[in-house]
Amino acid sequence: QVQLVESGGGLVQAGGSLRLSCAVSGRTFSSYAMGWFRQAPGKEREFVAAINWSGGNTYYADSVKGRFTISRDNAKNTVYLQMNSLKPEDTAVYYCAGSRLAGVQTYEPNYKYWGQGTQVTVSS
Repeated sequence: QVQLVESGGGLVQAGGSLRLSCAVSGRTFSSYAMGWFRQAPGKEREFVAAINWSGGNTYYADSVKGRFTISRDNAKNTVYLQMNSLKPEDTAVYYCAGSRLAGVQTYEPNYKYWGQGTQVTVSS
């Protein structure tokens, strides 16, 4: 049974920072790409950031490039999303996702495993 559990969400003022964590259990974490997606109220879920199996390759949505950083610690089976310079438009439920592929994945159907989501709210 594969489980992804996110943590670190919360309420922050615009310009602030948050660090999301996603702990993975039940699979060989270090062999597969991981990603973060988000869904704002009334909108479809969208890609935020992705990282390959080793952590050596990352990719970001244009809306977060330069502000967010994805990383992973394969020894701890955990992937992180450091979010800086947060904006009200970053408000959403953030989901961690696990792929069945090793390389960076931006296409949502390439992710098989999903966490329950964590709420991030940025006030203006």
